[in-house]
Amino acid sequence: MNWSETFRTAVEALLGRRMRSLLTMLGILIGIAAVMLTVGLGEGARHQITAEINKLGSNLLIVMPGSSSASGQRTSGLQSLTLDDAALISDPAVAPDVVGVAPMMGTRASVQHGTKDWSSQVTGTTVAWPDVRARGLMDGRFFTEVEQASAAQVVVLGPTTAGNLFEDSPAVGQEVVMSGQTFLVVGVLESVGASSMTNDDDTVVMPMTTVAQRLVPPASARNLQAIYVAARDDASISAAHQQITKALTVNHNKTSADQDFSIMTFQALLTAMNSMTAVLTTLLAGLAAISLVVGGIGVMNIMLVSVSERVREIGLRKALGATPALIRRQFLVEAGILGLLGGALGVGLGVAGAAILTPLLDLQVTVSLPATLLALAVSLGIGVAAGTYPAARAANLPPIDALRSE
Repeated sequence: MNWSETFRTAVEALLGRRMRSLLTMLGILIGIAAVMLTVGLGEGARHQITAEINKLGSNLLIVMPGSSSASGQRTSGLQSLTLDDAALISDPAVAPDVVGVAPMMGTRASVQHGTKDWSSQVTGTTVAWPDVRARGLMDGRFFTEVEQASAAQVVVLGPTTAGNLFEDSPAVGQEVVMSGQTFLVVGVLESVGASSMTNDDDTVVMPMTTVAQRLVPPASARNLQAIYVAARDDASISAAHQQITKALTVNHNKTSADQDFSIMTFQALLTAMNSMTAVLTTLLAGLAAISLVVGGIGVMNIMLVSVSERVREIGLRKALGATPALIRRQFLVEAGILGLLGGALGVGLGVAGAAILTPLLDLQVTVSLPATLLALAVSLGIGVAAGTYPAARAANLPPIDALRSE
């Protein structure tokens, strides 16, 4: 018996037990689809996190007041950053790998226009902010150095804030009211989208001098909420981090053990988030893979039943000259076909599930070709592995015992 006859006989045997074969494949089908969707969701989440963090600037560092504990909570020195620190960091002699510094003081305020009232985050900063944060303007302009020096009552709105206050009307040239004071809208920022961490489109940006004089208590007029720092490029982030740390440690008269500030880089955050996503994806994929084991047990069970039902057929073939190797091959091919077909149907279900979940979850569920081919190989391997024992049992069956069985 050649290979083509083996495959033909295997297909006929499986078609003769259609419902049993379909139910056997169901375990592998569900397992393959579950693993594909789990890995696809993990990859989609990783890509989305990467995109969100990259929006904030891949060469960006954020200096924040207070040190961080092992649990990630702010501990001490919550008023430790001042305008003097920002000026120190911006000195090329102190931090040569720093190309932009944007100090920031912030508060939350109610912004009013006519009958509209919207609560938004107010950011006081300098003219360097658009370059450091890589933010462009959709309409109008950013405030100038003259307006910054004179504490002018001008604001630049985020697109979400502008949309809620002015709807379809142009925001530039209009006035808004905060804390009973009137401010002129001179620009609207381009949208960068909301993320799971923050919504940078819902913001009001104005000169830091204006915030210090009009919106925060005098005691907090020189204290900073954060200092955004742009390194020369991605490769300079580590050097800039060291330079800033050294400068502020000396300026605050601290040691490395009792620093009252911390520096966050988005590369470090990205690495941590990717590690967490990878661990979670692996865990969920492992749980989904349990169904593959169940599917393999189903294949072994159906093949053992098939051997028991076809004892006379096996005995007749052996009597006509079929060797144990041919009998073994026959049952292995049947088990392999069950595994491969179950895997193919599982891949189809996984692809369909990815297409359905992507718009529902607003998350790109990725299905890669290597993962698809690996799924098919795994399903085939499960089928063959599960069929090994039943095939060996059929091959070792004595012909005389098989022929006289009822």
